[in-house]
Amino acid sequence: MRFDGKVAIITGGGSGIGKATSLQLARQGAKVTIADLNDQNGQATEREIQAEGHQALFTHCDVGNPDHIRATIAATVQKWTHIDVLVNNAAMMTFQPILDLPDDDFDHVLHVNLRSVFLFCKYAVPHMPSGSAIVNTSSVHAHKTTINVVPYAASKGAMEAFTRGFAEELAAHKIRINCVAPGAVDTPMLWNNPNVKSGVEEIKGAVGRPEDVAAAICFLAAPEARFITGTTLVVDGGRLDILA
Repeated sequence: MRFDGKVAIITGGGSGIGKATSLQLARQGAKVTIADLNDQNGQATEREIQAEGHQALFTHCDVGNPDHIRATIAATVQKWTHIDVLVNNAAMMTFQPILDLPDDDFDHVLHVNLRSVFLFCKYAVPHMPSGSAIVNTSSVHAHKTTINVVPYAASKGAMEAFTRGFAEELAAHKIRINCVAPGAVDTPMLWNNPNVKSGVEEIKGAVGRPEDVAAAICFLAAPEARFITGTTLVVDGGRLDILA
């Protein structure tokens, strides 16, 4: 299979796009570490993968906490010796105008959405052999956005810049790094968005499934994407063309 013998870490792997990615990687042969803040979701995904006869490990991980990041990497390496695929997927949003946003809330968004990518990359890469791949979950909000979600949009734009720059540094290690930028995806994060509930952000056009984005993530992590690095694959059903 595509990921036979490979080891993968997926942050936010207990629900939504992260869960779909964890399942697809496991079904294609990977040994999967599900890193998630929500123990119930993470453990449920771990059990589902194991029930299908695949290998999985759940780690409680607040990606805003550097100690949790290092512990997740250490647990994975202790169990499986190395890491072949890193999927930085966990994220959060705030829904306030910049002028009303507490300073600490802005910092929290950047810690969860951006600093976690830096730290997971920094501490995972020494355990990643030649041919490994990193995939970061960005967003169409890095390209076109709406009011009241500026920290989220800024974090995703910075993530894509980080990816472009780090790709140059990783070339010597023969490790690739890319982003996917989903549009509207049928997850709780979409439907619980206050901007969506209020109509400030209209969901026009196609709404994807988590599995649609997971398929793109798995492609970018797979050997057939060996000539792709430092770029962003938009997976949005054409949403960027119509985003208000």
